[in-house]
Amino acid sequence: MTADVPACDLLITGGLVVALDREDRVIADGAVAIAAERIVAVDAAATLGARFVPRRRLDASGRIVMPGLVNTHNHTPLMVVRGMAEDLGFAPMYTPNIPQGHRLSAEEAYLLARLGAYELLRFGSTTVVDYYRHPEACARAHAEAGLRAVVAGRVHDADPAALARGEWRYDRATGEATLRENLDLIARWDGHDGGRIRCGLAPHAPDTCSRGLLEEVARLGAGSDRALHTHLAQSQAEVAQVERRDGRRPVELLAEVGLLGPRLVAGHCIWLEPEEIARVGRAGVRVAHAPIGNAAAGMIAPVRALEAAGALITLGTDTKSGDLFEGMRMAIAAARLRGAGHEVNARTALRWATANGAAALGLAGDVGALAAGMRADLVLLDARAPNLRPIVDGVGVIVHSGVGANVETVLVDGRVVLEGGRPTRFDGDEVVAAAQAVATRLWRKHGWPAVGADAGREE
Repeated sequence: MTADVPACDLLITGGLVVALDREDRVIADGAVAIAAERIVAVDAAATLGARFVPRRRLDASGRIVMPGLVNTHNHTPLMVVRGMAEDLGFAPMYTPNIPQGHRLSAEEAYLLARLGAYELLRFGSTTVVDYYRHPEACARAHAEAGLRAVVAGRVHDADPAALARGEWRYDRATGEATLRENLDLIARWDGHDGGRIRCGLAPHAPDTCSRGLLEEVARLGAGSDRALHTHLAQSQAEVAQVERRDGRRPVELLAEVGLLGPRLVAGHCIWLEPEEIARVGRAGVRVAHAPIGNAAAGMIAPVRALEAAGALITLGTDTKSGDLFEGMRMAIAAARLRGAGHEVNARTALRWATANGAAALGLAGDVGALAAGMRADLVLLDARAPNLRPIVDGVGVIVHSGVGANVETVLVDGRVVLEGGRPTRFDGDEVVAAAQAVATRLWRKHGWPAVGADAGREE
């Protein structure tokens, strides 16, 4: 190594680099140089090849190199209801006769969260928001997978067993227990691995949290930059319950208790009146749009109107799928069905799934683009796959034709956590088998015998 040629830890060369940086560069035969956890340069392969002496080279020929996706709304243990809940109800917490979160043990939640984390990683999400019961199980799963995550508990004082019957019964002990679970998570996990795992507060929804509990969460979060996550206006039943209980709609309630603001990441935001859209926009709320699950339930959020009003639109996959490529396409389709036309396009959706998600989580300048100084969270797609050809502008084919299965390699903080489609930090086959065993046992309790070659095995 010569004195005037600096070293870098990893030089990724030869791919089509879709940087999503300020110049919106798409670089044919591009390269990304990485030192420790940061990107130090993005340019043509010939240019960086002359600038750096890498400790390792990664040949990206025939690949698309892009920023990792930022997935802002997930409940990883709820992957257990996939393929079933879509035909039984709009959301698992409100659906009877399916595995419910309040009945999961911590170990069951962990084994299911591992499956959810694996899917998110395998399909190119490098930063995720995840909140559910037993949140330490979720944090542990993401830490082991190598993902960047914001994790929180599921805080509520409505009795979940009653909710599944269509009844709202509030219990102080339930609220105290779920809030304590969230606070314990923060104490033990916030800042893990140099900040790769961060923790927030997550009141489940305005209908499942009494006004007093929402006020307590707002008090605990006041004066900090801690992320807040909730569901907002996700169903007509939610809106009707809050109106019965409090004499106001959910948006007004959150504003009154002090939760409506730029630190709030609000999932769904479907059943909003025009004046509420304007209020959410003025407050600078971050909307976690989950178009896959919403469409499956026959609902479309007014995201274009929310964005025009000032809200920041981000994308999440929720519980029905971990594939944010599918989510981007569904977001475009949903917006166009509401009349947005071609003003919502591939670049719009890709921005929602990267830079906007990063900004919503306080990570602007760290993730969501490929540029010098940013964290080395990136994804390599196998562009030799027929669905990613022909490539013209490099963005349209990713969003309109890409699928999670195209993801070949994933880096988080400069560490290779998926290579050749296989995780590097855990045994993917074991994760899948263990989760199937849990799901088989849980569904059997509800009268649904699982089918399939390995579905009958319990471990």
